[in-house]
Amino acid sequence: MKKTHITLVVLIAVVVAVMIGAINDSSSYANFEQAFSNPGEEFHVVGKLAKDQEMVYDPLTNPDLFTFHMTDNLGEEHKVILHKSKPQDFERSEQIVLIGSAENGEFHANEILMKCPSKYTDGEVKTKEQASF
Repeated sequence: MKKTHITLVVLIAVVVAVMIGAINDSSSYANFEQAFSNPGEEFHVVGKLAKDQEMVYDPLTNPDLFTFHMTDNLGEEHKVILHKSKPQDFERSEQIVLIGSAENGEFHANEILMKCPSKYTDGEVKTKEQASF
């Protein structure tokens, strides 16, 4: 075999190994039941903010700690500890996706994605009137 053929075979093997590793490391969507059944494993949990529960964020004490409660799509509610600052307009979010893992009866989120209310209403864009001179 030529050196270029050997190099090509090794390169293909490395690419396949990287792809398999990426597939195995990727997290999956789940609910709280699945996340708490597999503590320490990373999941994406979709749900809504439990607005009747307390939210705690004290940036003077720890700006990278925000706790709240979320209800997943099956109705199960758990305490969430976000290891980042409180997102802007968090209370207005329609849907939340947490990326993290379950530990000791709490869900520890490293990332949070929020779906906020749309600026579109009935197919029309809300705009501000501006005077032109």
